[in-house]
Parts: sequence; C-alpha cells; structure tokens
Amino acid sequence: MCELLGMIASQPADVVFSFTGLALRGGQTGPHADGWGLSFFDGNIARTFLEPHPAFSSPLAKFLRENPIPARLAVAHVRKLTRGKAELKNTHPFVRVVQGRHVVFAHNGTLYNVKDIPLEYESTLGETDSEYAFCVVLERLRAKFKVWPEDPIELGAALYEIANDLADGEKGVFNFLLADGKNLYARVGDSLCHIIRRAPFGEATLVDAEVRVHFGEVMNRVEEAKMA
Repeated sequence: MCELLGMIASQPADVVFSFTGLALRGGQTGPHADGWGLSFFDGNIARTFLEPHPAFSSPLAKFLRENPIPARLAVAHVRKLTRGKAELKNTHPFVRVVQGRHVVFAHNGTLYNVKDIPLEYESTLGETDSEYAFCVVLERLRAKFKVWPEDPIELGAALYEIANDLADGEKGVFNFLLADGKNLYARVGDSLCHIIRRAPFGEATLVDAEVRVHFGEVMNRVEEAKMA
C-alpha cells in the first residue's frame, strides 16, 4: 500500500525533514516506487508537484528537499500501486477546485467497489479507486452543503460519515488525508500515526537515514526568511 504524510502548523514551517524520510521510502528503504507527490498550501492555493517515478532517485524531490518552501499546511504521498498504472494521472495527491479553493486528497488502501457508485458532476483523469473515491466524497459534500463549511468540526463530522459509508464492512481500507487550505483531516481505516511538535523544540532523527534536525533552529530560519 501507499504511504501518506500530512503537516499542519500554527506558523509556516518547512516539511523537509519528514519528506526526506518519506522520499527514501519511495523506492530505497521502502517499496513505494510507483510515483510521489507533494502539495504545499499558500492560502487557498496548493502548489503541487507530481511524478510517476520513484521519489528517492527523483531530481525534483531532491530539489524540494534542498530548497524548502515554508507552508502552514502540506500533504505528501508515495505510491505502491494496486489500481492503475504508474502514470502521472494516477499519482497522488489529487487536487480539485471547490468554491474558490483547492482541495487536496491522498489515499492509502483499496476500495473494491467504489466505482459502482455513479458520479453526477465530478470526473476522474486516471484509473485509481483513490481518485474516484475523492470524487464521490466531493459530490456527497456538495449535496450536503451549499457552501463549503468554514466550521472544521462540521466538515470533519461529514467526512467521518461519508468515509465510514464508503469503507463499511468488507468494502476495503480507506486511510486518507484531505486538506482545504485551512484544515487537515485524517481518516484512519487501519493504521496511521501522528506526532505533535511544540516549543521548546528539540532534536529529531530519521529512522530511514542518518539525518538529524533541531526544530528550534528550523523555526528560527523560517522566521528570518519571513523578515528578510
């Protein structure tokens, strides 16, 4: 299955440290070599980078690690395909425009029968069950809300209800991240983990590589860049 990475912060931060580990799992320390993607939000706009190649050997992924883009919200994904070829159109995160904002979605797992659900307005570019499920989620949100909910609890409750219906019983595994420019929503189908980092920031070490970072120094660099 695929692997997901999401970050949300109170202030703009860079995702280089965590993305470095994720990128290495994209074909070097892990089997997720069928594409990768990374979305950074700048307000309601998601700057999204996608490739259908292994992340660990990608010059573009290396460039993003060496030239961090501070953001308050980011979503990343490395793919191990189950449905659909290793092509750009099947690469996560998927992005749609909804009422003046980008909505970003990345999925881990397989939903076996989701394509049996007809789509009325949304359409897919690729062949994955993941993108199709994203379209179903958006259509059900449109049916429930005339205007995109600004209350994160209200939107989270709707996503909870929709996702449980799509993955009920033996329908498959539905771990996903969904971001709307302000908030990040995570749905746990079988297993996800989370880390909360807060001041005073300390040092952290990657499992997949001999890489260490002191988050206090990272935050200082971000603050200096904002003032420059």
